[in-house]
Amino acid sequence: MPWTTNSRVVEFRTKNAPFDVFVGTLDGWRRHLSSRNASVLSLFGFLTIFPLLLVATTILGFVLEGNKELQDDIINGALDNVPVLGEQLADDPSALTGSVGVLIIGILGALWSSTKAFVGLQRALDDVWEIHVDNRAGLAVQRGRALIGIVIIGGAQIVSISIVALVNHAGLPGPSRALLMLVTIAINIIVIAAMFRHLTSANTSWNDVWPGAILAGVIFAALQHFGTAIVQKITTDAGETYGNFALVLGLITWIGLLAIAGLLCAEMNAALMWHRDGSLDAVQDA
Repeated sequence: MPWTTNSRVVEFRTKNAPFDVFVGTLDGWRRHLSSRNASVLSLFGFLTIFPLLLVATTILGFVLEGNKELQDDIINGALDNVPVLGEQLADDPSALTGSVGVLIIGILGALWSSTKAFVGLQRALDDVWEIHVDNRAGLAVQRGRALIGIVIIGGAQIVSISIVALVNHAGLPGPSRALLMLVTIAINIIVIAAMFRHLTSANTSWNDVWPGAILAGVIFAALQHFGTAIVQKITTDAGETYGNFALVLGLITWIGLLAIAGLLCAEMNAALMWHRDGSLDAVQDA
C-alpha cells in the first residue's frame, strides 16, 4: 500500500490544499514512472544539447564575424554558464566562427537526436496526463511536433545568447544585469509553457500549464547558472584518471536535473487539476 493512501496522509490532504498538491505531485511521479521518463530524456538530451548549441554558435559566428569585442562578450557572458562549451570557447575564442560544414553537421545531429528527445518528452507528458495509448498522437504528428519544438528551443537559445551579449557589450550596471536574469527566466517560462501545452495529446489550456512552467522556468535558470559548477565539481573529484568519464557523468547529471525538474513541474500541473476537479477528464477529452 503506497504511503499516499495512509489514513493520516489522506486526512491531512483534505484539510491542506498545498500539501494535497505536493502529495499528488509525488504520487503522480510514482504512478506515471516519471523517473524512467526523466532518464530517457537525460540520454537524448545529452545527445541533443551540443548539436543545438553548435548550430546556435555557428550562426552567431556568421553574424558576428569580424566583431571580436562582441564575440568576447558572448563567450564571457552568454555562453559562460554552459558546461564544457563555455570553458572551451574561453580557451579558444576563435572557435566561435561560422562554418557551413559545421552548421550542416550540427543541424543533422540536432534533427536526429532532438526529435528522439522531443518524442520522449511527448510520451512523458502523455503519461503525466494519463492519456490512453490509443488516444495519443501518431508517429507522424509526434515527429512534426518535435520539429516545431526544435525551432522553438533553438530560437529561444539564440535570442537568450544575443540578449546577454548585447547587455555585456553595452556594459550596463548591476540592476540591468538583474533585469537580464528576469528576462532569461521569462524566456524559460514561455518556452516551457509552450512545451507543456503543445507537446502532449492532452487538451490543456494555458491556465493548466502556467503554474508548472513558472516554477520550472525559475529552476531552469538556477540550473543554467550553476551548471558549470556542478560539472566541474564532479570532474574535479574524479581526478585526471577518470576525468573524461566524469565529464560525461557530470553533463548527464546536469541534464538529468533539468529533466527531473521539468517532469516534476508537469506532474504539479496535473496534481493541481486533480485537486481542483477531482480528475483529469477535462484534458483527456482531446
